[in-house]
Amino acid sequence: MKIQFGASLLSWITPVWTPEAGKYAIKKTAGAGFDLIEILLPPSMDLNATEVRKQLDDHHLNVACSLNLPKEAHIAFYPEAAEQLIRRAVDLSSALESELLCGVLHGGIGVFSGNPLTEEESVIITQVWSHVADYAGKKGIGIAIEPINRYESYVCNTAQNVLDLIHATGKDNLFVHLDTFHMNIEENNFHDPVIAAGSRLRHFHITESHRGMPGEGTVNWEELFRALQEIDFTGNLVLENFSSSVPGMQQMVSLWQKSPHDAEELARGSLAFMKSYCL
Repeated sequence: MKIQFGASLLSWITPVWTPEAGKYAIKKTAGAGFDLIEILLPPSMDLNATEVRKQLDDHHLNVACSLNLPKEAHIAFYPEAAEQLIRRAVDLSSALESELLCGVLHGGIGVFSGNPLTEEESVIITQVWSHVADYAGKKGIGIAIEPINRYESYVCNTAQNVLDLIHATGKDNLFVHLDTFHMNIEENNFHDPVIAAGSRLRHFHITESHRGMPGEGTVNWEELFRALQEIDFTGNLVLENFSSSVPGMQQMVSLWQKSPHDAEELARGSLAFMKSYCL
């Protein structure tokens, strides 16, 4: 299996899914030369899988699905709601013929308890992960969990946070999903977390420190790609940077500064940048 180069749905549209927006994003992703699109599933799961699957086939695109838990499905507070939502996301991923569900699956984005993660909360999370891993395994789907920065979550901020909880479940279809934007805030460097994740690392969001064009910020790309080579990474490298040229994006992701690149320039330039390190 070789590396697949992908673009997030958010490279082209805001997170609000509509059939028209999804179709547009699929067309633009294929046109820019990517192998794969990451579809951020709406919490409503209101997506016509048959229709979207046909669009993917028509454009010769592979797909990975992602889900970011909303506040009302914060696992530590609402484990039953979280488990049911993740199960529905697994079902939709299966219908779209995705082999991976990734994203912020440890807690609701923007939810805080006011304290660090407790042992009791960790037990609740590992129980839910164990249940959904078993459910996903029956459908041949892996689940990759993304740590995010301290300003968005208190649950999993680093690769090791995710790995510790995965190891507590004992499940072999739980994986790690890293993101260079969050790593740039939380990790000591870009090498060690990749090595620690090893074969558990299946999905990677590639984005610059300011969410702009790779190479124009502070991410240590040499260090990152050296580590990926050392573990013989064969997962997904997915562009997740944002352009203020996309209507509504500034408000959705707090992108208050005007981007120097439009979405098309950002996507094509980022793909060329990734390939320059991998091919």
